Amino acid sequence: MKKILIAEDDLSIAELQRDYLELSEFEVKICMDGVETLNCLKENEFDLLILDIMLPKIDGFSILRSIQDTKDIPILIVSSKKEEIDKIKGFNLGADDYITKPFSPAELVARVKSHIKNYERIKNKFDSNKKSDTILIRGLEIRKDSREVFVNCKEVTLAQKEFDLLLYMSENPNRVFSREELFEKVWGLDAIGDTSTVTVHIGRIREKTEASPSNPQYIETVWGAGYRIKV
Repeated sequence: MKKILIAEDDLSIAELQRDYLELSEFEVKICMDGVETLNCLKENEFDLLILDIMLPKIDGFSILRSIQDTKDIPILIVSSKKEEIDKIKGFNLGADDYITKPFSPAELVARVKSHIKNYERIKNKFDSNKKSDTILIRGLEIRKDSREVFVNCKEVTLAQKEFDLLLYMSENPNRVFSREELFEKVWGLDAIGDTSTVTVHIGRIREKTEASPSNPQYIETVWGAGYRIKV
């Protein structure tokens, strides 16, 4: 039975979510503030987190920052905050989906099922890739140890940072990264420079790996948020 954590301070909404999820045979735990949510995530394993932004004590954005590098589960934000900037901020901090209130409980359950299914598919593929030292994304093949890249069995030559950038994103498929985050992760915490270099490097990678760089199949631009490799 898959375990879902609901972080929601409105008990009536949390219970509605729980009832619909339990009808679909999920095991559900409710937390009503940010401190309780973080403690619960620390002490238990869950298959998905449904997160409200406006939580007492610690808000949802702070929770996302706290678990960004420690919890690898799908995160679905359900919030009354409808502004585009809030959605972009949520995605940049690692959320996988964003639903605004009021919402359809049936749609919520459908999205939960879809995210868990996609997560398991990606994780199984990633675990398989880790064993073989090779990442395969459709026609793109990345050999980590030899630092070789092939597109439809034809080798392409990437510069050092181009390879590092492609590898980092490929090891975290479907996750949206901002330019700032990619610059920090690939160029290093102490890197000094313009984050626009990320855009330049992605452009070069597309030129070398895409049949049509203006219509990329691997590195996707998520407007207003950043980039991701879509699997």
